[in-house]
Amino acid sequence: MRLLHTSDWHIGRQFHNVSLLEDQSFILDQIVSIAADQKIDVLLLAGDVYDRSVPPSSAVSLLDDVFDRICRHLKVPAIIISGNHDGAERLAFGSRQMSESGLYIISSLPLAQSPIILDDQHGPVAFHAIPYVDPVTVRHRYRVETATHDEAIAFLIDQLGDQIAAYHRNVALGHLFLAGGDPTESERPLSLGGLDKVSPDHFRGFNYSALGHLHGPQQKGEENIRYSGSILKYSFSEQKQKKAVTIVEIDKEGKCNIEQIPLKPQKDLRVLEGTLDEILRQGVTDADKDDYLLVRLTDTHAILDIMQKLREVYPNVLHLERPGLMGRGDEYKTRRELLQKGELNMFKDFFQQVSGEELSSDQLTVIEKALEEIHHKEES
Repeated sequence: MRLLHTSDWHIGRQFHNVSLLEDQSFILDQIVSIAADQKIDVLLLAGDVYDRSVPPSSAVSLLDDVFDRICRHLKVPAIIISGNHDGAERLAFGSRQMSESGLYIISSLPLAQSPIILDDQHGPVAFHAIPYVDPVTVRHRYRVETATHDEAIAFLIDQLGDQIAAYHRNVALGHLFLAGGDPTESERPLSLGGLDKVSPDHFRGFNYSALGHLHGPQQKGEENIRYSGSILKYSFSEQKQKKAVTIVEIDKEGKCNIEQIPLKPQKDLRVLEGTLDEILRQGVTDADKDDYLLVRLTDTHAILDIMQKLREVYPNVLHLERPGLMGRGDEYKTRRELLQKGELNMFKDFFQQVSGEELSSDQLTVIEKALEEIHHKEES
C-alpha cells in the first residue's frame, strides 16, 4: 500500500498581514499531482488543516476543492485528523457521511476509538488516528490521571492495544510534539514548561507513524516515526528547510520504504543581509525577486524611505531589521549614570553607541544650536 503523508497545511494563514491562500493553492495543486503520479492508495493529513479554529470561507472553499479532486476524481481515500490550530467540531461536520465517499475526518476521541481499515492486495491495513488532545480532555473523558501530554498519549495508545494486535500492519496518525523534535518559530506551543513533549517510544508498535505539528521534515526514535513537515515555510526561521511530502510504501510484511518528494513554492521565503546598496544591486539580477523577504541591513547610518527603495526591486519585502544601527552591540547598554550627564553629553554618548563614531565638530554645533532653541521655547 502506498501512502502520502502530509501535515500542517494551515490553510488561510496570513504572514506579516499577507494572505498565503494563493501560495497554498499552488502547493496543494502539486500534492494532488503527486498523488496521481505516484499512484497513491491513501492520503494522510496529520493535523492543522486550517490555521485557525474559525477559518475564512475562502480557506474552506479551497479545502473542499482539493479533497473533491483527491477523493472523487482520483478515487484516493484520505484520512484527516485535527491539530491544535483546528476547530475540531467544525472540521468534523458531516464526517460520518463523507466517510462513505472515502474522506475520513477524525477530530474527537470517540471517533478515534475504532481504526479505519483499508485493504490492498496483501490484506488489511489498520489506521489508528489520534487527533490533537490535551491532558485535561483525556482526564475528563476517561477519568484517569494525565498531567502531561506524554501521559495522555501513552494512555490512548494503550487503549488501542487489542486493535493493534488484531492486525499485521498498523499505521498511526498523531498531532503532537515528540521529545527531541526540532521546532521553529511558527508552531504554536501546546503547553508551557516542557509538559507537551511526548516520548517516541509510544509509537514503536506501529509499522509507520504519520505525525504533524513540527514544521520541519524529520524522524524521531525510528525511521518510521516521522513528521512530514508543513507544506510552506511559515516563519523566517524555516528559510533553510526543504518542504516535501513523504511517500511510504508498506509491503506485505509491514516493512516501509520511505521517500521524500520536494514541494516547489510559487514564492520562496528568504533572508537577505547586507548594506542597502549591496541588496539593491543584487536585486537587479535576482531571478527570484518576488520571494517573501526579511531584509537585515548592516548600514550604520540613517536612511530615508528604506522600504520604498527595497520594494522597488523586491516587491515582497515583509520585514526589515537594522542590526547595523546597534553598532557595537556589547557597548549598547543603558547605563543609569547617563541620566546625570546632561542632554548634550547623553546625545554624544548615544550617537557614539549606535554609530561607533564620535560627533564631528560641525555635527556638535548643530546639536548645541538645536538644544538652545528648545530651551529658549520652553522658557518663553
